[in-house]
Amino acid sequence: MPETMPGHDATRTRPPYNPLINLANAKPVLVEEHLEENQHIFLTRPYLGALLFENAASDARDHCANERTFLSWLRLSMYLGIVSIALIISFHFQTKPSGLERRMALPMGIIFWMLSLVCLGNGLANYILTVKKYSRKVALVQSGWKTQMTVLVVGGVILGSCVVLLVTDAQKY
Repeated sequence: MPETMPGHDATRTRPPYNPLINLANAKPVLVEEHLEENQHIFLTRPYLGALLFENAASDARDHCANERTFLSWLRLSMYLGIVSIALIISFHFQTKPSGLERRMALPMGIIFWMLSLVCLGNGLANYILTVKKYSRKVALVQSGWKTQMTVLVVGGVILGSCVVLLVTDAQKY
């Protein structure tokens, strides 16, 4: 049981409210208490409470790896969003964009924006599914075809865009 602060009730197990750590001042959700319920772990009350898992074996390492994977998907999504914005506003520092480049900028920007949203959704869905499986103590093997297809499509679009941009740049000279 955690130590209590002087002057506080001895049965109190939560630290005092800190808006930087717990913005909603919500109690944490002890996942062990909700194992038998059929409700999704993210829909247990309080909704904004932190999920507390029992740290047995390599659980902490697995949770941290899952969070790092989500953050990698988030980073990829942000990069694709930045590329889409750069394509739409046609960054050129020395020359003006050609007519062909201006016509291609909006469709390519929309494609990259949609890929950005797909990557964000894929990362979030993977994170939520993995946490749900961790809460049910289900063995987990990460080899999803959706993730592989998303990476393949993103890589293909990036490669195709590079080819298109190189071909249009070669036609200028």
